[in-house]
Amino acid sequence: MKITDIINPLGSDWTTWSLTLLCALLVGISKSGLKGTGMIAIPLLAHLYGGKASVGILLPFLLMGDLMALKFYYKSGNIKLIIKLIPWAVIGILVAVFVGNQINDTQFKHTIAIAIIICLILLLYNEFKSKTNISHSKVFSGSLGLAGGFATMVGNAAGPIFNLYLLSMRLPKEVYIGTGAWFYLFLNAFKIPFHIWSWETITWPSIQLNLVMFPILITGAFIGKKVVSYIPEKPYRYLIFTIISLSAILLFFR
Repeated sequence: MKITDIINPLGSDWTTWSLTLLCALLVGISKSGLKGTGMIAIPLLAHLYGGKASVGILLPFLLMGDLMALKFYYKSGNIKLIIKLIPWAVIGILVAVFVGNQINDTQFKHTIAIAIIICLILLLYNEFKSKTNISHSKVFSGSLGLAGGFATMVGNAAGPIFNLYLLSMRLPKEVYIGTGAWFYLFLNAFKIPFHIWSWETITWPSIQLNLVMFPILITGAFIGKKVVSYIPEKPYRYLIFTIISLSAILLFFR
């Protein structure tokens, strides 16, 4: 076996391989603090590999990133804050498993992007005009759980939706990151069997590619951890709002 077959098991051109490496770096940076930066990888990988195949390539990166985030923040996470979201998110994932192959991918991504933007507008209103924690609403949390579960299965695109939920609680940044890490680890691990046996989007060559690029993801995680330590609470929140907005817009071009 040639060294190139090990490093590049999918046999893609080296521009594609290099951009995939960049996506691994962005996921690492995102998972360890700069939430939302990993969303850039979604439209980029979809362009490189096609919509459905890209989901299978990205998911193990996200799972690796979750583990790295917990290495830094597992003590800060508060699982109680997201328990009520999990059943709704699981239902959303299960629904997506059955209907994902029949959905118009472009229209669905546009719908998700519009939903994110609407939620962001509501959250910004809550930030500046009201002190109510909108995550207390059962309708709000249930709707976000369903929409987020569906979006995370179809396109790994639920980050902004769940981040908005956590942001509405006005958590300290380390609690926010740690709580999100536990939540995403559960969801991403839950999705793996469906991608392997139902959608067949995760294969041995794709996993091999993930493993080859794992060191750069670790590098990104340390970069994200270092950068977030220098950002004060308020600017950090506004930075996340900005990244989420850009991520939602990018979904229109996926």
